[in-house]
Amino acid sequence: MIIKSSDYAISAVKEEQYPQDNLSEIALAGRSNVGKSSLINSLLGRKNLARTSSQPGKTQTLNFYIVNQDFYLVDVPGYGYAKVSQTQREKFGEMIQDYLETRENLKGLIILVDSRHEPTKSDVAMYNYALVLELPILVVCTKIDKVKKSQQNKVISNLKKNFDLAHDNVSVLTYSSVQKTHVKEVWTWIEQYL
Repeated sequence: MIIKSSDYAISAVKEEQYPQDNLSEIALAGRSNVGKSSLINSLLGRKNLARTSSQPGKTQTLNFYIVNQDFYLVDVPGYGYAKVSQTQREKFGEMIQDYLETRENLKGLIILVDSRHEPTKSDVAMYNYALVLELPILVVCTKIDKVKKSQQNKVISNLKKNFDLAHDNVSVLTYSSVQKTHVKEVWTWIEQYL
């Protein structure tokens, strides 16, 4: 995909705040600090469009980024961050659930997991929940550049141990925002479902 323009559009916590222009949306979900902002920035060829933070749990709203005035990438608040209060976590959960279950413009979901670690219970729960939604799913194993070459095959086999990947609507890729590994392939997947 050729990126002619990309901009932060709006942040929302409820339906009436979502963009009203009826453009297609691809959502990105993953636990806090998994690299959602870095992935958005590297996909769009921008340094600081989506703000990265060393402080997990920073994204507390649904952040909509408009691409080529044609569709949105939607950054969903990270899950599984312990320092956020239980009440706050439940609020995030409801906000994410409302968006994922009711948004007709939503055409696909990218779930990010950290390739340096086994998927967490939260990752597995998010994936299983996404299967129920019957959306196209792309599982992206982030930070693959931080995994030794000899260990990279293990990343996918770890994923297979934890996720039931045998579904027609599920694809898997490794990814590095630093080395730009599989940027093209992520765009190919996005374009397929827009």
